[in-house]
Formats: sequence, structure tokens, C-alpha cells
Amino acid sequence: MKPLRQLTVVPTLPPNLEPLRELALNLWWTWDREALDLFHHLDAELWEKTYHNPVAMLGQISQERLDATSKNNVFLARLEVIHKKFREYHKTPSWFETNHKDDTLKDLQIAYFSMEYGLTECMPLYSGGLGVLAGDHLKSTSYLGLPFVAVGLLYQHGYFRQTLTADGWQMADYPTNDFYNMPIQPAKLDDGSPLLVEVEYPDGKAIAKVWCAQVGRVPLYLLDTNIPENQHEELRNITDYLYGGDERLRIKQEILLGIGGYRALAALGIRPTVCHMNEGHAAFLAIERIRQMMLQTGIRFEEACEATKAGNIFTTHTPVPAGIDWFPPDLVNHFFSSYYRELGVSMDTFLGLGRTNPSNTHSEFSPALLALRLSAMCNGVSQLHGEVAREMWKDLWPGTPVHEVPIGAITNGIHTRSWVSGDMQSLFDRYLGPRWIVELTNQAVWTQISQIPDPELWRTHERRRERLITFARQRQEQKQALGGSISKRPQESDTLATKILNSAALTIGFARRFATYKRATLLFHDVDRLDKILNHPERPVQLIFAGKAHPHDYEGKLLIQRIARIAAEPRFYHKIVFIENYDICVGRYLVEGVDVWLNNPLRPNEASGTSGMKAAANGVLNLSIADGWWAEANHLGGGWTIDTGPVIEDSKSTNKAHANAIYDLLENEIVPLFYQRNAVDDVPYEWVARMKTAMQNLAPIFNTKRMVSEYAEQLYFPAHRRWQALNESEAKRSIALARWKTHIRDHWGDLRVEEKRTDAKIAAAQSYELGVGESTTVQAVVRTDVLFPHELAVQIYHGVLDAAGEIHNGTVSPMAYKDDLGGGTYLFQGTLTLKQTGLHGYTVRVLPYHEDLQSPHELGLVTWA
Repeated sequence: MKPLRQLTVVPTLPPNLEPLRELALNLWWTWDREALDLFHHLDAELWEKTYHNPVAMLGQISQERLDATSKNNVFLARLEVIHKKFREYHKTPSWFETNHKDDTLKDLQIAYFSMEYGLTECMPLYSGGLGVLAGDHLKSTSYLGLPFVAVGLLYQHGYFRQTLTADGWQMADYPTNDFYNMPIQPAKLDDGSPLLVEVEYPDGKAIAKVWCAQVGRVPLYLLDTNIPENQHEELRNITDYLYGGDERLRIKQEILLGIGGYRALAALGIRPTVCHMNEGHAAFLAIERIRQMMLQTGIRFEEACEATKAGNIFTTHTPVPAGIDWFPPDLVNHFFSSYYRELGVSMDTFLGLGRTNPSNTHSEFSPALLALRLSAMCNGVSQLHGEVAREMWKDLWPGTPVHEVPIGAITNGIHTRSWVSGDMQSLFDRYLGPRWIVELTNQAVWTQISQIPDPELWRTHERRRERLITFARQRQEQKQALGGSISKRPQESDTLATKILNSAALTIGFARRFATYKRATLLFHDVDRLDKILNHPERPVQLIFAGKAHPHDYEGKLLIQRIARIAAEPRFYHKIVFIENYDICVGRYLVEGVDVWLNNPLRPNEASGTSGMKAAANGVLNLSIADGWWAEANHLGGGWTIDTGPVIEDSKSTNKAHANAIYDLLENEIVPLFYQRNAVDDVPYEWVARMKTAMQNLAPIFNTKRMVSEYAEQLYFPAHRRWQALNESEAKRSIALARWKTHIRDHWGDLRVEEKRTDAKIAAAQSYELGVGESTTVQAVVRTDVLFPHELAVQIYHGVLDAAGEIHNGTVSPMAYKDDLGGGTYLFQGTLTLKQTGLHGYTVRVLPYHEDLQSPHELGLVTWA
């Protein structure tokens, strides 16, 4: 039955409790422990019932309870203190205001686009690590005070809620999100009207309502198409599910995110100088930015590309090409043919921006490649992933040595206050003081971890393990009450889940997305050997698993089912538990309460991984393959690195070798160390020493304060300054750069370079000796009919030769223009000085040069002698 009118009902709060509404509507409370405790104490039962949602709780709490609370002086005093702290947070000069008063940054405005955001469990707008990282990014950006807005989609159902059948098979349920009882509000224009944006699709014009979630100082704008203004179901359904539907829905969502999101900012009067694309899902914002630039200035497509590209940044999180979207050309044409006309480009030109080889008209189109080509700077999310990404995309820069492919790396981090338990934060407050928050990245502050008495740290950790076990039991009891138990055990029905797990046993956690490369079942390679480890009579070990497989990932579902079935075997019942519906809440219990965090992906497929960082900040020890972030942390972290040995092509042999390495570590080092207790106080002092090492060495590095400040100083600030330079005076420098690039591309094929040997002793030699520190002169002749010396970067490329006789990770020495030899032929000269012994080699190359290039490899052109 359709209503005649709609109305929004809001809670009626006593005047002295009104600050609760302001606190509830700003996600600052998600990382402030006192604010969280305040809502919990308002009504503990309702806080859990609403899944830690203060807006929903204020809407459901009884008026009697509110009236009573309004007379509770203790509560009111706490509310006053916390509300004052909240206000001061927004007034206190930030890192950006204090350290970056540079006039060149006065107009800086950063816009961050992501398909998902994991900010809190009561806002299920995320599927896993990508979204949680985006949420942590916003939280630290708020603290640092950058001029920053974020854009995403508001999903009616979001990602699925996971349950397992009695046989362990994953089922997906999609609860409906009630936006009016979430910590978000409709975004409004200056006149108070709701903000609506339009996006054209072949099957009609979609209208999106824009909502705003306030994350500290940062507004997050979320687009919602499930509104009455969209009369056609296919338009209303665009924002129904996160990563649901087919490729047609996927491209519709990505168009809405990039194009609709950018239009929403324009409608709000926000003009970003820097746009950050968090994965390729957001790539179409670059197209909309070009279109708007063309409309505003009247410049051509190629010129607008240069003008906007200067302020675009792309972060890739994917270590394999199969992990990104690839769309058939016909599908892209279906959705973008009208854009071709507006942009004044051909179909092949547009599609070529998203193809590995632009001239291959049959290949598919990837938004990630579009983002790579239309961004001035690109980065991976760990140092190893940067290497993997350069290797993966090297074909976009033919002839360029892999280590020079212009894709950098900024290693991920975590928002520490969101992930460290309240118990552990209390210890930090007591022994490190407030500096651990204010000076989070200061290594000297974290050395004070050593001042925490070992027994006190251990008892704190034991409390967290006990709470994890209680939580796991509660989840299992709920499942069994609903008839979801996989096993049927006689004589045990009375115990239900109350006896699963042991609150004093060594507890190993494994929780993540169930992609096959993460090898969730590696530990079960030799079940009998695992049985002996887990069921040791004096040194018991237990495993807790959690994680989701994508609803379309059959192999991932099989992995979950295998774990569930093994956990149901009598020998493993009470020893292995799978906690359903992995989300931020479950993840928090796990990283705070386990003793060891297991991570065994097939290297180098883990781009970064952040769950191990969260565990380490809580004093949990990592047991991991040296992949992603752990490749940087393993020598610092107090944990253990799984010896992967030589690369074995056979996957079965690889899995066997890696599983045995884990068993060896458990049997010979980890389990004995955990149970090596002091006879007086039962504290494992050597284990606690490792806990302290993990916290004091890893916490100040692997956090999003460090990460976001690196994004700011290495990417955001340089991109903004370059964007300003290229776009001043009606984008004259962008226009000149675009025309110069066309000129270079048209004539680069005619360029030739060769070495001219002048040193008499080596003129006829292919190989010769040179003493360490000695120098030799190298000359090169460059032949070109049209290009001039000032447009060329001529270089000596040199380095140590590998076993194949190739220069490995060479370095560059510049060559200077020396003479015009006539007829379009020029002489360049440089000096080669070698500082270490061994077999070296050198060659000569030419790259395009222009003062406004972001990178000498930007055009993907290089000519070798």
C-alpha cells in the first residue's frame, strides 16, 4: 500500500541530552573509546541489539530511559566532557594547518573516490580490506586536517550477510539498510533542498539522491538511486548491491560513482584540484573531469586530458590482471557512445585508453587501465606490490626497464585507535601517555612499551582472549539455536557451544576474504599432523576462522565448507571454529584476542594485507608468508616468517612444502614458547618480549597517519602544484604540453641514436677494464629530422650485468648536448664513473624531454642505441 505522504520521525531528546544527537551523527565516535562507552552505558542491551548504531539506538530507546538519563548527573558530566572534547577536536589546529602553510597549497581540495567504505559495523557498505582501508584513510585524513572530501555509493542491501548450512555451505542473505536510522543525513544545497544528481544511461536518466556521512572533519558523500524519482526498476536498482549482479550492473555502478560522484561535488560547489581513485572502479571520474574542463574552457579533448591528468592519482590494490574489471567493447560502446560525441573522440580512441594495446580493436576495456593512463601518479599498496604492479603493467611502457615503470608504492596502514582494544589503549595511556595518539609515528614514544610490566601486559591480553572465546561461543550458540549446526553429536546436545574452545589455550586466527590464493585450508594439508598439534595433552592449540567467499566464487565456498566439515570431526570439535559473517565487529574481536595471526597467501599475490597490522598493534604475533606488508615488517615484528624455499612450479608440492614449514614452526618454536611459563606467576616472559617487539616496532610504521601523510607529501601536494601550474592562464601550459606530445609522437619513429667512441684504448674493444672511481667519456650521435636537442633527454644507462648478460636495475647518467653536426644530427656527451667492482655494462638511450612532464617515461617512448 503506497502512502499519501512521507515523513521522517526523529527521537525527542531532553535538551541536556541533545549533544548525543550531534555525537551520533559524526563517525568520530567510532574511534573515541569514551564516546563508545558513553553510548554503551546509555543502554547496553539496545547498543548490542542495534549493532553499535547510536542513531538507531536513540530512535528506539524508551522515553522513560531518556528522561531518567537526563537526571543522571554522572552521565551528564561524562557527556559534557566528551562533547567538549569532540568540539575541541574540530577546533584544534591540524597537522596540515600547522606544517603546510605554503601559499601553493592554499587552494588545495582533494576528492577521494572508492566503491566501498568500511567505517563501522553498523554501516555495511564494504566487503573487505579495500573498504576498511578506505574507511581508515578517511579517519586519519580527518586527524591530519587535509582539505578532503570522499565519494561513494549508498547500497540498499550492501554486501551479503553470511550463514552456513548444516553441511557447511555458504549462503548469502541481503538485509535492507535503513538509511534514516544510520549515521548519515541527506546532503542539501544552499537553499536547503536535497541534492539530486543526474546521470545519463542508454535506458534512461538515473537520478541519485546524495547523502552525507560525516567522518570527523571529512564529509563522505554517498549516492543512492533507490528513490521514487527513478520510475524504472533498472535505474532504481543500480545501488542495490555491492559487487552484485552482472557486468552491466557493474559498469552502471562505476559510471554512477565516477561521473555521478564528480557531478555531485560540482553541484555542492566543490572543485577538486586533486582526485584520488581508490582502485579502477572510480576511473570514469577522469572522463567526467575532462568533459567538464572542455565545457568550461573550450579546449580540445587531448588538451583537457593534460589539464585534468595533472591532478589525478590512481591507487591499484590488485596483483594480477584477472583481479580487475574487463568489459567487452560492445558493452562500453553501449554506455559511452554519447560521450564520444561530447568529447569529440572516436570510438577507437576512447576504447584505446582502457586497452593494454590501444591498437588492438578486439581486446577488452579495463577501467583500471583508463585510470593508469589518465593519472599523473600511480601507486601500489606495499613495496613488493609496487614491484609486482610495475611488472604487471610494463607493456604500457614498451622498452622501459621494469624498475623504471612509473608506478610507485605507499604501504598501507591501519587507523590504530579504531583497532586497538580498549584494554590495551588503557595500558598505552598509562605507560606511554597521550603522545601515543598525538605522536603515533614517533618510534621513541613506542619504546616506552618496554615500561609496561610483563605480567600486566599478559593479563590484559588474556582478558582479550577470554572475551574472544566468549564471543565465539555466543555466535555458535546462536547458530545452534537456529538449527545450523553441521554436526549431530549424541550426548553433547546439552553442552551446545559452551565447551568449544579453551580460554587458556594458544589461539591462532585466520580471517580474510576466501580467495583461493589466500589458501585458507593450507593448515589442513596433513590433518593427522595437525591433530597432534591441536590435541597435545599439555600444550593445546586451537584455530578460529572467519571470512567470506564472493557469492559467485564456487572455489572459495568449497574452502569454507572444507573447514566447516573438518571442524565438525570429533577430534577437532572444541578445537576449530568458523565464525560466520566476518565483518568489522568480528575482525575486531579476532585481532584483539588471538595469540597468533596466520597469513599464508601464495606470494606475491597479497598486495598488502592489513589484518596482520591490526593484530600486531594489539600485541598479537604474526605467522606469515613474506608477502605484501610482511615482506617489509618480518625483520622487525617479533613474529615468524614461513620459509617458502625455492619456487616450485607444481602447486601441490608448493602447498606441501609451505604447510610443513608451518607445522615445523608450530611444533618447534611457537607452541613451546607460548607454554614456556614462569613457575611463580605463569607468565611466558619470552613470548611477552616478542609481543612488545611487535607493538613498539610495527605500530609507529604501519598506521594510516604515516600512510596518509605520505600520500599528502608524495602525491597530493605535488599533484596539486602541477595542476595549478598547468591550468593557470586558461590552461595555456596544458594546451602547449598536449600539442608538444602530439608533435613528439608523430616524429619519434624517425629518431636514431648510436654511440660514438672517442677513447683510443677502447675504440675497437667490446669489453675493457676500468678501475673503481675512474671515469670514461661516452659520446652519442642522435639523428632526427624534426626534433631538437632541447626536446630530448639523452642518457647513459649502466649497471651490473646479470647471468644472462643483461643490465639489471640500471642507473642513469645524463649526457649533455655538445654540437650540431648538421642535417638533423646532434652530438651528446657524458661521463661514466663506476664505484663498485664486477662485470658492468652500459648503453645509450633517448627519451622525450619537456619541463612539464610528470615523468620522463610519461609518453612510453624510448629509443636505445
